[in-house]
Amino acid sequence: MRERLVIVGSGMASGRMLEHLCRAMPDAFDITLFGAEPHGNYNRIMLSPVLAGEESFENIVVHDAAWYTQHKIVCRFGETVTKIDRARKVVVSARGETAYDRLVLATGSAPFILPVAGKDLPGVVAFRDFGDVQTMLAAAETPGANAVVIGGGLLGLEAAAALKKRGMNVVVLHLMAHPMELQLDATAGAYLQRALESRGIKVHCLAQTKAILGNERAEAVLLDDGTIYPADLVVMAAGIRPETRIARDAGLHVERGIVVGDDMRTSDPDILALGECAEHADRCYGFVEPLYEMAVAAAHTLAGEQASFSPAKTATNLKVTGLSVFSAGNFAGADENCEPLVFRDPAARIYKKLILRGEKLVGVVLFGDTADGTWYLELIRSGASVADMRGELAFGRTLAMREAA
Repeated sequence: MRERLVIVGSGMASGRMLEHLCRAMPDAFDITLFGAEPHGNYNRIMLSPVLAGEESFENIVVHDAAWYTQHKIVCRFGETVTKIDRARKVVVSARGETAYDRLVLATGSAPFILPVAGKDLPGVVAFRDFGDVQTMLAAAETPGANAVVIGGGLLGLEAAAALKKRGMNVVVLHLMAHPMELQLDATAGAYLQRALESRGIKVHCLAQTKAILGNERAEAVLLDDGTIYPADLVVMAAGIRPETRIARDAGLHVERGIVVGDDMRTSDPDILALGECAEHADRCYGFVEPLYEMAVAAAHTLAGEQASFSPAKTATNLKVTGLSVFSAGNFAGADENCEPLVFRDPAARIYKKLILRGEKLVGVVLFGDTADGTWYLELIRSGASVADMRGELAFGRTLAMREAA
């Protein structure tokens, strides 16, 4: 008799796990897949190009209805699981109870909505799913409409660039001293801010949002210094939090995320978790590469094989309004044993900072010229000595490798 496998969450992480599982053990499970959205797995990373009009939603769908049918997966899309009864091994949704032998939680993350007055007004939206994109596209149809994006991180800047391309007047409000402070140092952040503003996107840093103003819908954003920005659309892109509510209510071990071991098992051995909702070795992940590595580990565990999730170092690579930025590793170089190598060309808007610890490259941040980003990341991951190419390292792979030879 086949085991009953229930999966809560139909996003990219669980989708990749299903691909591995269906290849390795196509007949091992009766699979039921719940998803809060009305459709299945799509490439969430590509929502920004969809918002900008560079891509269609149909082209970013990863698994269509035919794929689920082919693999005999029962889809319960548009249906939210509200409770897990671990004693009886059932999940509860609006349509009743569904029994499981094994349960996988891939509930993702929820956007952080600033707790300010007006946050629930129509016209205030997060940027997490295709429904949010549809709301933003509707707002952009009005000529000369104003958009305020709260959050100058990776997601916020992608939203700002896309809305600007759609013809909206865009202001980005960021709490910190420079945009993308988690991925860029102060110099690269300043380069990025100037470049964005030269393209018509205003960036207001050290901005503390006090309230969203409006009667029937959002009309403006008020800062604590009294500044008011008109807003027909307010996009909350101020961060995410792992979606752990049903896991916590079920008594699973939850810290920031749902705590899992190397095999993706939670504190209940019959329940696995993966993706943005999971916490492994005190870390939660938002980048796709470690989430896909989690998916492989979870598939191996479900197949009864040895599994070990060991994430590789990841990088941030962003191209927004024609601007390229890249960072990886310890790019801040706060360690006293670290030494920075810096290259600047202000006229060409190129900035590179490499962080060395002894003979090893441990971090990099690039602005304007990111062509060698992948090579720098390989050096960081391998821990190889760069002593022979140190003098030319900041000038890129071709020159550095020639020097080393």
